[in-house]
Amino acid sequence: MLNRKIARMRRARKTRAQIHRLGMTRLSVHRSGRHFYAQIIAPEGDRVLAAASTLQKDLRAGLKSTSSKAAAAAVGKAIAERGKDAGVEKVAFDRSGFAYHGCIKELADAAREAGLKF
Repeated sequence: MLNRKIARMRRARKTRAQIHRLGMTRLSVHRSGRHFYAQIIAPEGDRVLAAASTLQKDLRAGLKSTSSKAAAAAVGKAIAERGKDAGVEKVAFDRSGFAYHGCIKELADAAREAGLKF
């Protein structure tokens, strides 16, 4: 288990270094066993411009589960709307070392459909 986490963190570090070199705003996604979290972070890495997660009551209201693909899609849609309200149109997708598959893919697709470009 520890080796899987170390490998994921290594992948995340490489991705974040590349995004930092590009100097782009990033959409950072995290997934736990129960919840999804998404943040739009300024290019300098010092400010969170928008955030959404399944911990928030307004997102959790219409969901059966906070760890399903539907929950991931709801977070993706919410982060895109909040990002656009903050004036962010284009981001780099930081999947935090998680595989681009299943729930992470659903979150990204929902964010794209709601208007974020990446």
